[in-house]
Amino acid sequence: DVQLQASGGGLVQPGGSLRLSCAASGFGFYGYVMSWDRQAPGKGIEWVANINEGGGSKGYSDDVKGRFTISRDNAKNTLYLQMNNLKPEDTAVYYCRMGDVRGPGTLVTVSS
Repeated sequence: DVQLQASGGGLVQPGGSLRLSCAASGFGFYGYVMSWDRQAPGKGIEWVANINEGGGSKGYSDDVKGRFTISRDNAKNTLYLQMNNLKPEDTAVYYCRMGDVRGPGTLVTVSS
């Protein structure tokens, strides 16, 4: 069965950086578009970024463009999200997604 396990969240000060990872198993990772979503406290889930199968095409929401970078290592079945210049409004639970399948998220808190 499909398993997606996000990790790397934590508490960081505004302006700081974090790198999230998502370990994927149970499917042919290399053959799927992968995405990151997030859910801020009291709000709905929003799309953050996606990356095509080979990693050559990426998309970002306007809120994170220029600060976040999505990448993947198909040899390791792992998806990444490098987050720089973090802002308090980036505080959320972050999820990786394949199609309409999300795994457990990882909490990112941006606060001084």
